[in-house]
Amino acid sequence: MTAVHILNSPNTENAGPASPAGPGRRVLIATDTYPPDVNGAAYFTHRLAAGLAERGDDVHVVCASDTGPPRGDSADGVTVHRLRSAPLLVHPTMRVSVPAGLGRTMSRLIERVRPDVVHIQGHFVVGRAAVGAARRAGLPVVATNHFMPDNLFQFAHVPAGLRDRVGRMAWRDFTRVFSRADRVTTPTRIAAGLLSAKGFTGEVEAVSCGIDLHRFQPRPWDRSRAFERFGLPDLPTILFVGRLDEEKCLDDLVLALSQVLNRVDAQVVLAGTGGRRAALERLAARTGVGERVRFLGFVADADLPLVYAAADVFAMPGTAELQSIATLEAMASGLPVVAADAMALPHLVDGNGRLYAPGDVRAMARHLTAILTDPGLRAAMGRASLALAAPHDHRRSLARFEEIYAELATRSVKA
Repeated sequence: MTAVHILNSPNTENAGPASPAGPGRRVLIATDTYPPDVNGAAYFTHRLAAGLAERGDDVHVVCASDTGPPRGDSADGVTVHRLRSAPLLVHPTMRVSVPAGLGRTMSRLIERVRPDVVHIQGHFVVGRAAVGAARRAGLPVVATNHFMPDNLFQFAHVPAGLRDRVGRMAWRDFTRVFSRADRVTTPTRIAAGLLSAKGFTGEVEAVSCGIDLHRFQPRPWDRSRAFERFGLPDLPTILFVGRLDEEKCLDDLVLALSQVLNRVDAQVVLAGTGGRRAALERLAARTGVGERVRFLGFVADADLPLVYAAADVFAMPGTAELQSIATLEAMASGLPVVAADAMALPHLVDGNGRLYAPGDVRAMARHLTAILTDPGLRAAMGRASLALAAPHDHRRSLARFEEIYAELATRSVKA
């Protein structure tokens, strides 16, 4: 197997927050998912675009229209070019850009915008077209990966027996697109190693997605207000934030709660939407914990800090996390973490919580119970979470991406 060259940027690991860069550049960010889509890649791309604009860059985003017809808009200092789209048949809420004529459309957009660099956020329809158009225009391309086939299996209804084969095909397609980029990044070293294991042979730099450490911080004074705001009883609280979908393995959390309740009168709070909600509600009722599993549904980004203020411990049972922004936000909020020992999650747990083997419900329940019943342990883990979250200040990530753009501007790019 060819080893990938994993580069760890000092800007995202060790350096302090950077000041805004000098003269701004014009950046075109191409993405298949962008708000109002609700997922980690969409949120990251919005934070990247808005953060670069705040630092003085001229930022354009090209993405699928959220309504169907093409249109343009502007928000947070970012110019957004929304492409004609159609419903994505395998996903209940997302839309996909119409591929017909997209290459010509992307070339015209690049000719009109005249970006200094194109930064793609995936290898699907929009990212693929943007790479081709940028190559034809002789522009440098940065590519950031948020993809794992596991995130698509549920929606595409891929049978378990075919998932390995479909996954290999998906990774080959990914490699064909990303090998055309001048620089490739992904959020963590573990995620970079995954690309090597799946056949990508180029250099990959680990650049954290970053979080806003001013917004996410311990807020014990808001605990009572959080319970009132979300209609929750004042009980020891295990929190999950994210999509309620298959790869998040939330059945394990519901089953673990039934064991936790033998020692602690606790509750599980699930903040997010997804295709597994009805099944989770049925499982909670069947196992006798229906009154202790609270579904908040969609929570606006502005309210997320308050959600974390309601919690005593954060649970992340997902097995397909390339970084897990929600876990980082919980850590920055001072919460201990109980997480599956899978993908990038071990990178986030070091003295601030506990890992368990995916699917080991008994171990998960044991760790949750230990944390909920020991205030001293909970406080110590919370302090460790704060220390581990500190290097992930989103300003460091923004500064590193600006450095990458500047480095490419001084080099010849691929034909």
